[in-house]
Amino acid sequence: MAGCFLVIMGITGLGAAVKFIPRPVTIGFTNGIALLIASTQIKDFLGLKTPPMPSDFLARLHVLGEHLGTVDIVTAIVALASLAVILLVPRFSKRIPGSIVALVLATVATELFHLPIATIGSKFGGIPLGLPHFAVPPFRPDLILPLLPSAITVAMLAAIESLLSAVVADGMSGDKHNSNMELVAQGLANLAVPFVGGIPATGAIARTATNIRSGAKTPVAGIVHALTLLLILLVAALLYIYRVSSTTTVSTVTADYIKNGQPHILQDKQMPSYVTILRIHGPFLFGATEKLLDETRNISEFGPVVILRLRNMNALDATGLHALEALSDRLRTAGKTLLLCGARDQPAKLLEQGDFIGHVGKANILPHVDAALARAREIYEGFDGVGEDVAREELIFRSTRY
Repeated sequence: MAGCFLVIMGITGLGAAVKFIPRPVTIGFTNGIALLIASTQIKDFLGLKTPPMPSDFLARLHVLGEHLGTVDIVTAIVALASLAVILLVPRFSKRIPGSIVALVLATVATELFHLPIATIGSKFGGIPLGLPHFAVPPFRPDLILPLLPSAITVAMLAAIESLLSAVVADGMSGDKHNSNMELVAQGLANLAVPFVGGIPATGAIARTATNIRSGAKTPVAGIVHALTLLLILLVAALLYIYRVSSTTTVSTVTADYIKNGQPHILQDKQMPSYVTILRIHGPFLFGATEKLLDETRNISEFGPVVILRLRNMNALDATGLHALEALSDRLRTAGKTLLLCGARDQPAKLLEQGDFIGHVGKANILPHVDAALARAREIYEGFDGVGEDVAREELIFRSTRY
């Protein structure tokens, strides 16, 4: 709906209204965007440990000020070094963007020296490993009127932000944009994105300014940007195929194989009333993480100790690892403890990452279900590994109940 409004605004010539925006408004808009972006980066720049950040600017500054004492030195050093590279590289070469050099150097340094800092993988679950799924949203005539005010608001905000971004870009590049064409293009983009799960999009001064400062002069820059993203997705897809194929093994069943498998089976185990066991069967990758969320929506019904059996999970990626971290955090908030057991070679290597161990605890990653049940008994009897009053109350309640 917002896309339709933008196309109509462009076709009817309303884009020309940007000519009447005073220069102080444009400058204020640009500086305001700069302050907002800067305020959202301080937390990650310094590695601060804070509660969820508020969207309000002043409230955000207040939270940052209260948690300045939680600065992570390693993160701050990497961030300062990256900023120095971004500022210094253009002094030596205008053709190579400093941000690209900083990105490559910081990535290499983090991998080589195993620096304990947040990455795209640890914070967001990694880069998607495939193209977006195409789906036609169901047409709901009954939603048109209820959504009309919101659609108009989104369209107006998209138009204003995109046109102001274009004005700022004109000032930086010396070019002159066509306002009506901008709105039509913006509208067509917003008509297309819902079919691949996207949200309303606008022109952004931050990326536009970065593009211009990197030497872009024509729309070819946008094409190169899109092709680069496509290449990254394809290389992710190829790595995915390789990793999944590498998890396939063929071996002879021997007496040792049967003996080694005994601690993993559930059939001969006594299941304590204070334990809930979940299992993942097959690859736990970017397209399957919703299944874990669906199965654990009612965690209040789970026991104080939740064992996640990974014996039959043959592949794990960054998105799956992120989902396991989120489950651990949800259970901890509910006063429960997550144990993981039986992970095979490829998943086991990912579970050994420092960030993940920080979420779950090294003592809560076990080799098989026998060890997991012993750890559950230890937690239940001594409260070791839970560590929260609400968890103790839950355990006491269940011990009296059973």
